[in-house]
Amino acid sequence: MSTGKTSRDKHASNTNTKALLNIDQNHIWHPYSSIDGMQANYLVSSASGVRLTLSDGRQLIDGMASWWSAIHGYNHPQLNQAAQSQLAKMSHVMFGGLTHEAAIKLAQTLVNITPEGLNRVFFSDSGSVAVEVAIKMALQYWQARGNSKRTRILAFRKGYHGDTIGAMATCDPITGMHHIFNDILMKNIFAQAPECSFDEPWQESFFSDFELQFNANKDEIAAVIIEPIVQGTGGMNFYSPVFLRKLSEFCKANDVLLIADEIATGFGRTGKLFACEHAKISPDILCLGKALTGGYLSMAATLCSDAVAEQICSAAPGVFMHGPTFMANPLACAIAQCSIDLLLEDNILEGNALTRVAKIELQLKSELVKCRDLDCVKEVRVLGAIGVVELKQAVDMKIIQPMFVAQGLWVRPFGRLVYIMPPYITSKKDLSVLIDGIFQVLTQYQGTNLERACP
Repeated sequence: MSTGKTSRDKHASNTNTKALLNIDQNHIWHPYSSIDGMQANYLVSSASGVRLTLSDGRQLIDGMASWWSAIHGYNHPQLNQAAQSQLAKMSHVMFGGLTHEAAIKLAQTLVNITPEGLNRVFFSDSGSVAVEVAIKMALQYWQARGNSKRTRILAFRKGYHGDTIGAMATCDPITGMHHIFNDILMKNIFAQAPECSFDEPWQESFFSDFELQFNANKDEIAAVIIEPIVQGTGGMNFYSPVFLRKLSEFCKANDVLLIADEIATGFGRTGKLFACEHAKISPDILCLGKALTGGYLSMAATLCSDAVAEQICSAAPGVFMHGPTFMANPLACAIAQCSIDLLLEDNILEGNALTRVAKIELQLKSELVKCRDLDCVKEVRVLGAIGVVELKQAVDMKIIQPMFVAQGLWVRPFGRLVYIMPPYITSKKDLSVLIDGIFQVLTQYQGTNLERACP
């Protein structure tokens, strides 16, 4: 009797999964995907710690932290409690003319922990919007100064800053994901990507193309935007802190705003609380997102100096012209505060999260190096809790994604990059499983797909 019921339940579960996936395929448009349904999606039924449980019961160790945001893992009891406590008070209230304790406390915390001088906090909905806000701040700043010619942003090739219109216009216009929109985007200026690797001895020539592009367009440039230390989606490139420090000094000397996009790097990912700390700099404008709420809710923040804020408000229209409906959502603010508290909290055995990131970095450097022996691998690089295996050719997602799932792992490559940004709570054992799984999958992949993967 018991066996029959279990069998019926399993059949019902399989039927329900197929029905749900059928609806998904017919009606939901996933990010960077076609509607032809050629690539299947995996149905997640629950998540806890560093594991995703699929509808068929399989568990996957998550190496992606849900696009780098779930730094404390999933279903965290303290984050859950923060959400429940705030929910009992109010889930949302408009931020125009009203304020609330959760936003006030979070703003104070962000001012306290970010680089010196970033005293004004503007909350928004997502990382892309945080960049839009930063760009608008820079443009309105110069309008308020009576200089209407400064309407362009100087960005870097291989950079990525988001998917909305203004943000897309600061992404690499040739190799980036948004080149098909070039004709309608704001015409910005692009300098060569930083060529100096993180530990490479400095050469002045590394900075020459930036100086060339700036000097040729200096009367039009409102701001320089850069991802500090790590160019993320544009290629997972790690570059020297010296470049960032020289860039900050140059911007100050030439009276141009510096925007630091720390949406991917903020909150410990590179081994520092913020990547700007590697170069000991403070930008004029800072963009935060992703890990801000520990992956629980979409939220972002754009911080700026008093000088930027005061200038913007000194001239007509006298206010900053932006206002998201869900700005400073109380539920997101409360969770974000709890997430930051967890990030900085010391415990007897492991210290704070930055201590755990340092341990992850050491293990990645020690164990991921074996991938260099594979013929299809071009380079292996590690910084903080970021491990990157760059291949010689782009992967075929339809082939390699099921291989990772079969290994019990959630790793989502893109282009030539097989990388992991695991939650900071990932144990040494689970990280070894992730690393060994990457090696096994790439070994299998180059064997079954030799001509395509390793020419």
